[in-house]
Amino acid sequence: MPSVRVAIIDVGSNSVRLLVAAVEQSGGMREVERDRVYLRLGDDAYHLGRIRARRLDELEFATERFAQRSRRIGVERLETIVTAPGRQASNAEEVVDVLSDATRGPVVVLSAEDEARLAWEGAVSATDGLPGTVAVVDLGGGSCEVAVGRPRAAAPTWLCSCDAGALRVTLAFLPHSRPTRKDLSAARKGIRRLLADVQPPRPDATLAVGGTARAVGRIVGARYGADKLDALAERLVRDGRHSIGAGLDVTEERLESLLGGTLVLAEVARRLDTKLEVGRGGLREGAARALARVESAAA
Repeated sequence: MPSVRVAIIDVGSNSVRLLVAAVEQSGGMREVERDRVYLRLGDDAYHLGRIRARRLDELEFATERFAQRSRRIGVERLETIVTAPGRQASNAEEVVDVLSDATRGPVVVLSAEDEARLAWEGAVSATDGLPGTVAVVDLGGGSCEVAVGRPRAAAPTWLCSCDAGALRVTLAFLPHSRPTRKDLSAARKGIRRLLADVQPPRPDATLAVGGTARAVGRIVGARYGADKLDALAERLVRDGRHSIGAGLDVTEERLESLLGGTLVLAEVARRLDTKLEVGRGGLREGAARALARVESAAA
């Protein structure tokens, strides 16, 4: 069946990522190209409340390059999505202006609800044989989204978002490179406060998506519950993040926020009362499918 080639540039708190994909009318999707660059916009958003000019220059350079590459390989539509930085930085309008000029395409600051919906669609669409009710946990750098619904439905029936991203909780509760057990205890309490309003219905299965979820999966296996995550957090404090990540495909930037992200995933697993399974797909794949539907409708 004919397919639509689309590009998604995803501007997050930790990284800026590119996905170019061919999306079929039947719903199938084939990845054409993928790339990422770490800019840590969330550092500025957390410490200063705004994105500094130097980081905006870096953002402009990276996204202009991604847009040019996308057009060279023949995308029919390109869209830039902005997640937590667009909601947490006071100069979000300036960020959008920079991105519009750099990419020469539409820029959308996603609401927390839209981010949860797209991540759910992207993860569920990429997974076969799912049971009756599925939760998707999308842990980013600046926020964490949880959505629950039935796989054959058009959208989840329950969703929520909170500012408990892996990078954000690291900056708030774990600012030292070698945290102590006292720091670990304080971080767990702080994360419980951030997730206090997250009271989801219990799903039959849960998919965890995002860079931190994948990094944890490389260390402890693709399926993990709160107990296994708690044990990993203890190991990270005892042995240090570099010892745990040695020999694995986990970047230094990801290792820096791995402990914070592990603690968030553990608390979410407790609230869902299920184990988490590392999912394929996620926010960018959901956004690519949504963009392809727009292009097909306009054709």
